[in-house]
Amino acid sequence: MLANWKLREVVVLSVLAVVFGVIYLLFLQFGNVLVGMFGLIGYDLIFGIWFIVSIIAAYIIRKPGAAVLSETIAATIEVMLGNAVGPRLILAGIIQGLGAEAAFAATKWKNYSTWVLVAAGMGSSITSFAWGYFLGGLAALTPGYVTAMFFVRLASGAILAGLLGKYISDSLAKTGALNSFPLGKEARKAKQNDEISA
Repeated sequence: MLANWKLREVVVLSVLAVVFGVIYLLFLQFGNVLVGMFGLIGYDLIFGIWFIVSIIAAYIIRKPGAAVLSETIAATIEVMLGNAVGPRLILAGIIQGLGAEAAFAATKWKNYSTWVLVAAGMGSSITSFAWGYFLGGLAALTPGYVTAMFFVRLASGAILAGLLGKYISDSLAKTGALNSFPLGKEARKAKQNDEISA
């Protein structure tokens, strides 16, 4: 999978995964607060944040495997830092990453428009929810509540992973930090066009 990757792509993916592995663990505490306030659906309100690295990595690197690899490494980092779920979380990371990867695969990794990024976030929502339904005891809840949880998570994936992931990536590109990546080149070209039109 990594045979055609450049060293800088591997480095960027690794850095992103480590950073977001830490962020994921921090958001777990915030999720616990929301669950205390709203019940289990509290997690679903912010669940999209736990998919965001797959969107950012795929959007920047634009190669097969970026979404699932980044999500898997981030989950591994989270486990190493002490997430109570333990090694099972790594499998959850793979499943979430595959949900995002499926959206990019559907375009043969050639389309990274806003809609595809949103679809990737929603893809992670779907695969993670299916995983949680069968292993997290969601089947014991009322169908109406489970349905509400699913749609809230779907929206969270679209917004917090898809749209926020795009915003963070675009903001990074504008700083010039991603000039050697397609996204950085797109940002530079857009800036030049703005200067010409001005």
